Amino acid sequence: MMITDDDHESCLTFWPHVECNGAGAIPPASLVEFTLAPDNGKDFFDLSLVDGFNLPLTITPQGGSGPNCTTTRCQGDVNSVCPSELAIKGSGGDVIACKSACLALNEPQYCCTGSFGSPDTCKPSNSSNIFKGMCPQAYSYAYEDRTSTFTCSGGANYDIVFCE
Repeated sequence: MMITDDDHESCLTFWPHVECNGAGAIPPASLVEFTLAPDNGKDFFDLSLVDGFNLPLTITPQGGSGPNCTTTRCQGDVNSVCPSELAIKGSGGDVIACKSACLALNEPQYCCTGSFGSPDTCKPSNSSNIFKGMCPQAYSYAYEDRTSTFTCSGGANYDIVFCE
């Protein structure tokens, strides 16, 4: 994947680093996640706000097939409704990112760990409900496979747009 930075001023998350080394993002960060199947198998993809939100994202499949091979997006401005205890502010005082409850509090009931490590015991928090309300197609907590996982068969390509 190649990321261009023609408009880096509107998307400071990437400037001056427009590449990653596969180690993941430093949260809070909006994530694009892929599991790509070889030999034209089924790809799985999603948008994740499980670790927080910092910018809007869109994934649009090009080619590929299947009933769930469709554009997924998070275009809501979660930062504008971020609870103050989860807000990360920039030098100008504006909210530039919003932590998840897991990231902010590191408690099992928010991180879906320990005795809360299953879909039956881990439920959405107030902050994950805020994220889901603003970005209904994105994961807002660990167990949203049914509403937030998308698939394409047949060797699709993907357009990923940040800060749209």
